[in-house]
Amino acid sequence: MANSANNEQTRVQRCRWPKSELSIAYHDREWGAPVHDDRKLFEFLILEGAQAGLSWETILRKRENYRKAFDNFEARKIAAYDKRKVKSLLADSGIIRNRLKINAAIQNAKAFLVIRQEFGSFDAYVWRFVKGKPIKRKRGAPVLPSTPESDALSRDLIKRGCKFVGSTICYSFMQAIGMVNDHDPKCFRYREVQLNP
Repeated sequence: MANSANNEQTRVQRCRWPKSELSIAYHDREWGAPVHDDRKLFEFLILEGAQAGLSWETILRKRENYRKAFDNFEARKIAAYDKRKVKSLLADSGIIRNRLKINAAIQNAKAFLVIRQEFGSFDAYVWRFVKGKPIKRKRGAPVLPSTPESDALSRDLIKRGCKFVGSTICYSFMQAIGMVNDHDPKCFRYREVQLNP
């Protein structure tokens, strides 16, 4: 049975970056699929910031721990975290124990709530940077570390008080939530994501 699953994985043409079972599952089910749920958008914003300087594989391995430690990414709860909660997060080996990143998550939760109030949803706010439709990578075009759209999103988030939202982090966020379809055009997910925006 395991062999047939492995054969299936080798037959399927996908992007080159997923190597582990965890990253393959993430690539095949989530990465690049448009997300419009505010809680999920906030989760990706926090996780992308936590990833700064690390591999996405590290974050994927800790993702469930993050959900437990950060109240399932309920922004209202996170915005109310106090020094005691920060201390307990710094002692939690299941997450990245970086004070700047933990404080950024709290600050970003506060900014997220203000943005949501202003625009009706974080979804409405963030997707306007691509005019509501995913940008697709053209055949043969390289994957870039940032784009004018990620530059604009980064500048605006920083202006609103967000931390760990540089243009490269914003571009990774945009890729993850499907604002950009950066699947290789030969990858089976490229077409699936295009057909189900």
